[in-house]
Formats: sequence, structure tokens, C-alpha cells
Amino acid sequence: MRWFETRGPVYPEDNYVVARTDELSDFVNRLKRGRYIVLFAPRQTGKTTFFRNALDSLKAEGNTYFPIHLNFEGYVDSDASTFYRSLGKEICKEIKKVFQKRRENPSDMLNSYLANAQITEPVSMREFFENLGDLLEGQRFVMIIDEFDAIPQDALRGFLHSLRQIYLSGRTRCPHSVGIVGVKSITQLNYDRSISPFNIQDEFKLPNFTLEQGQELFSQYTDEVGQPFTPETIEAIHKQTAGQPVLVNRFAQILTEELDIPKSEPITMEHFSEAHIQLLREGHTNIDHLITNIRRDRRYEALLMKIASYDEGAEFNLYNELINELATYGVIAKGDDGMCEIINPIYHYCIIRAFKPIVNGLEQEYLPDGNRAGFEDYLTPDGHVQMAALLDNFRDFIARAGFKILQVPDTPQEYVGQHLLFAYLEQFVQIVGGAMYLEVQTGRGRMDLLILHRNKKYIVETKIWGGDGRYQAGKGQLAAYVKSEGAEGGYYVVFDHRNTPEPRVETETIDGLTIRSYVIPVIQERPSDTVQ
Repeated sequence: MRWFETRGPVYPEDNYVVARTDELSDFVNRLKRGRYIVLFAPRQTGKTTFFRNALDSLKAEGNTYFPIHLNFEGYVDSDASTFYRSLGKEICKEIKKVFQKRRENPSDMLNSYLANAQITEPVSMREFFENLGDLLEGQRFVMIIDEFDAIPQDALRGFLHSLRQIYLSGRTRCPHSVGIVGVKSITQLNYDRSISPFNIQDEFKLPNFTLEQGQELFSQYTDEVGQPFTPETIEAIHKQTAGQPVLVNRFAQILTEELDIPKSEPITMEHFSEAHIQLLREGHTNIDHLITNIRRDRRYEALLMKIASYDEGAEFNLYNELINELATYGVIAKGDDGMCEIINPIYHYCIIRAFKPIVNGLEQEYLPDGNRAGFEDYLTPDGHVQMAALLDNFRDFIARAGFKILQVPDTPQEYVGQHLLFAYLEQFVQIVGGAMYLEVQTGRGRMDLLILHRNKKYIVETKIWGGDGRYQAGKGQLAAYVKSEGAEGGYYVVFDHRNTPEPRVETETIDGLTIRSYVIPVIQERPSDTVQ
């Protein structure tokens, strides 16, 4: 039986695989046309599997194309001289592998050439390929380079200039086509900040899985095992992952291998919730790598919170260093309106948890004097959440804490309210046995916390005050979202950082749904200790 894979390339004989037929056809057609292609995408998005499939497609064309695969990862600590010497040997070795797989022998002239050829610098590399093209007897040489980012810095400029010269040398050339695969784009490699020597590139974007591709992936498992996923479960997985390949497959691993769901039962939303909690709480290479990178600079947090909290968001501008880096890591992307959008709720949730102080110093003040049973006071006698009372207390807690919220460690003052609300609700759901995760509707301008408790949903939307018009419009947006989710109610928490805030608590019926709204003032500075 096949399985879902998250640790590297996937193979159809062993794993459930999204074919990506349209994308693969597009990529292969570009190779056939002799394009020099760059394919840059965050790690663990399926790049290696994708280009291996592309090579297999070319191999199926008979001897028209002669494709090889190189990997530059091993050169990360090398100098240019070592790189070029090793590159020549690697190319010759890969050429021989192709002949072996074809069960053919290279000509005596090609054999002799491969045995004696050397690449020592960019000029000898061009000469090597020129001679190779003559010896391949009309076959079109295609070279795909994985982990291109690891090329030595002092080799990058000359290497790209040589490829450019080869590309411009004529219709018949060797290599006929080149695929450069990596995480950082050529401009991000920033070799000397001059004009790129590789401006002949054809950029190819490898998108995340669509919902339809996710359905295709899960249907392979169902056809083989007989256990279906309910449609809403597949949709929920897609919404939380935005189709990020490794997260989709990790969800599937947990659901099909780790939760011990009887194969005679369908995989439902209840199972999804269990898997979701596990995925959010476990250490995961993809998420850990992401957090390690963004934790280096607190400005990443401020930018991400701005995208999530302000209606105006942030323009997607790759000339901005922070935006460029976050796009490279696969955290944000360009929305249809040209603004930054956070890729998926799972990443956003993990980022907030990573930046949330382990202890904010205010936990002892969460509950008022006279509280008897802690957070369980906010459950009804039959065990359901009294969300209005819970949020009323949070509003009162902010007032009780006063200037102390400014002392929360390592937290930008502008977003301290949202961090505290997240920490407060997270502690609540852990104590009462619920679950909480983020729902990012548009990827910017709002942050929706979805609380699950005893099969009931409660949605808390939070943002920063942006004017009365946006405040009122947000209520209607929340009502539509609550209705689409079939939740128990909608709760709207807006933090007001103005010098003269206007606190509000409003309960309204919008489209037949109850929406309770809060405007909570956030103190701007500690009152002066000086007595006038």
C-alpha cells in the first residue's frame, strides 16, 4: 500500500502523488523550446519531485533530448576553483548514467572526450559544452540544476555570464535548455548588485496545490484503501494549508496513519480537528525553518501583524528587504489587489505563538477578584462557552492591567492587545479542553480566531481601529463569515490606539446572526509619576 510522504521526493509507485499535469506540460514545453528557465520556490513545495517528473517526460521522447540532473548543494562551502573542477566531473558522470539507463554505449569519440575533459573556469565551461554538443550527434542536451542557491559566490557571476553567452550563440546550442531550481531568485543571490548577467531567463512559478488537486490526492487513497474523506474535511485542509504540499501531506499522514481511525469509517471534521491540533503543536521541519528565519528580526513580526491587522495592509514590493525575504520563505504572496497576503493560517498561527512571550507577566490578572472556578466560570452549567462573558472579562482585564500592558516583554506596543487576546483565549481553551486556530479570510486586514469546544464553533475577529467606516463594514464581513462556517456567533474585537479612544460594546443582529462588538482602548503611555 502506498503512503503520504513529507520527507523528500515522492514516487508514484510508493506514494500518493499530485500529478500537476498542466504545470508539468507547461514546464516541459518550455524546455523543448530551448528556454533557460528559473524555478524558485520555498523549500518543501515539491520542486524536486516536479523537475524529476519533467526529466522523465523528456526521457520518454526517445533520443531527441539528452537530459541530466545536477545538484549544487554540496558546493555551499567551496570556492570557484573547486566548484568548476567538480562540476566537470559531475556532468561527465551524469552523461554516462544516461547512457547506462538507455543501455547504450557512448561513441568512442565521446567516451574519449569525457575521460579527458576538464572544466576549470567559465571559458573552459563554454568550450566544454560546445564540443559536447557536436559529439551528442543532434541530441538536445538539457541540464536541470537543483539547489542552485549553494553555488559559490565567487563562481556565480562567471557561471551565469557563460550560460547567457551560450543562450545567445544561436538556435543550435549546448545546453539546448537549462532549468535552474532553488529557493532564492538570481536577484536575491546579490552577487555584486550589478545588472543581472542572466536577463534571458524564463521565470516559472510552481504554485501550491489547488483544491481540485487536493481532492485528486485524497481520492487516490480512497480508491486504494476504501476509506473516504468527507468533502468538508478536504476543504478544511485546503483552507488551513492553502495547498502547501508538505502541510497537505502531513495532514493526510496524521489522519491515515496516526489517529487510528477505523478504515471502515469516513474521515470527518472531528478527525480534522484532532489532526489540526497535533500539527500545530508538533515540531515540524518546515515550520521550524520558517520560524528560525523570521525570529532573527522582530521587524518581521511587525510587518506580518500589519498585514493581518490593518485594512490597508502592505503593498507587495519585492524591493523591500523584509517582504522579499518573507516571500522567499513562502510566508507571504502577492494578492489579486497587489497587496501582501499571508499564505496560510497555519503559518500565521505558528508565527504568533513563536513571538508570544512565554510569560507575559499578566496571567495572574486575567480573572477578576471573586472568581471561583477560574476559566471554568465561563462555561454554562451544561458545559458550553459563555463567549460574551469571557470577552467582557478580557475587556475588563485590559482596563485593570492599565499601563502594565506596555511592560509585556518583547512585544511591539502596537500589537500588544492582539497578543494578549491570543494568549488569554489560548489559555482558556487549554483549560476547558477546547481548541483554537486561525482563520485568515483574505490574508490581510483581519485575524479570525476560531474556537472549537464540544462541537460548537465560536469566531472572534480582531483588528486595529481604522476608522468608523471600516469598523462598521467589518461587522457585515464577520456576519457573512459566521454564517458560512455555521458558527454559534461572531465576536468582533477592535483595539483602539488613539489618544482619545471611544470604548464600545454593541450587540446587534445582522442577517439573522448575533454579532457582539468591542472597541477596547489600549493605553498609550505610562502615567507620569510626577505629582503636579
